[in-house]
Amino acid sequence: MASGLATAELLDIAREFGTPTYLFDLVALSARLAAVREILGPSVRLCYSIKANPFLSRAAAECGYELEVCSPGELDVCRGLGIEAPAIVYSGVCKGEADVRAALDYGVGVLTAESPRQFELVEQEARRRGLRVPVLLRLNGGSQFGMSRGDLERIVRDREGYGAAELVGIHYFVGTQRRKLQHQRRELQMLCDLADELERRCGWRPVRLEYGPGLAVPYFEGEDFSDTLAPARELAGDLQAVAGRFDLTVEMGRFLASSCGSYLTSVVDLKDGQDDETCYAFVDGGINHVNYLGQMMGLKLPVIRNASVEGGSGGPLSRERRPWTLCGSLCTTNDVLVRQLDRPLAPDDVLVFENIGAYSVTESMYLFLSRAMPRVILRRGRGDYVLARDVVQTSMLNMPS
Repeated sequence: MASGLATAELLDIAREFGTPTYLFDLVALSARLAAVREILGPSVRLCYSIKANPFLSRAAAECGYELEVCSPGELDVCRGLGIEAPAIVYSGVCKGEADVRAALDYGVGVLTAESPRQFELVEQEARRRGLRVPVLLRLNGGSQFGMSRGDLERIVRDREGYGAAELVGIHYFVGTQRRKLQHQRRELQMLCDLADELERRCGWRPVRLEYGPGLAVPYFEGEDFSDTLAPARELAGDLQAVAGRFDLTVEMGRFLASSCGSYLTSVVDLKDGQDDETCYAFVDGGINHVNYLGQMMGLKLPVIRNASVEGGSGGPLSRERRPWTLCGSLCTTNDVLVRQLDRPLAPDDVLVFENIGAYSVTESMYLFLSRAMPRVILRRGRGDYVLARDVVQTSMLNMPS
């Protein structure tokens, strides 16, 4: 599915800011956040995981979403943006003493404990300050994150010995892009059963559940873009039922942000393949900027628009339709964005990669070959653009001091 932005506007942005450039549409984001809130209803609290795209953090907070941070750096992002501390859920492994101190200095709303040791760190620092600090115990879901049921139950049993770390609930998140909703339904039932069991065995019942459903979004040609909110609609009743028993917060990142971003890059060179079997097209971006979960070596085709063709511009060169192998600017054979892009192309054409609002801006391998990091533009409306980050030269980061 292409973004709702007109071709003329995309070309205007490319001319004003150059390429490669990330474009994040705050209007589209606000609409999606509002739609999810309406679908899930007032009984379900909502939380945006800023690791999906920290540039959208302020907009999500302004829409009334809590923010989940998973690192000291993400906490710094929130501090720099002036995010109100009670809206922050501080999650993540490897929280050390300094990290806990920083979180309590800021006054975050709740911390998660990924292990008994993390829980002890929160208890010790909160006790030293004379505070009561809300803590969610993260339950392991089959990965390195969270604690075992046994460890969780031991902490609950020993809760009277902890005077500062206040057990308020359970945190559970397994993973992302989970298309079979029977898995989420089983997890919700498991969490309800666990709460009942803890109450029966330990005399404690969680007040709050922080749950990440990992709802899936489409990325590639051939996938269903007809209703990208459908997973939320289908799971809404189950979530609302759980919210009737607990203070339920649903945390999401990719599902909220993916469709709200585009990546603009320009064609810089073509090799037409007359002397061999492969036609190559090169753009001024590459895999150091573009990352779609599930795409390996360009074998799947994301939604790509040629804004220059749509807008009737692109220079005097005639275009030929070839099965282009679209490559980036990195000096590695791995820099293949698409293996078969059967489109007419010419030098200077502006290509728009859609549905790139989540993770590409943070997950990509920026430092390889000391290429520059692209600009980040926030769109607040037609003609209303904010330069959120200018071009960053990475050579200094790769240079010994």
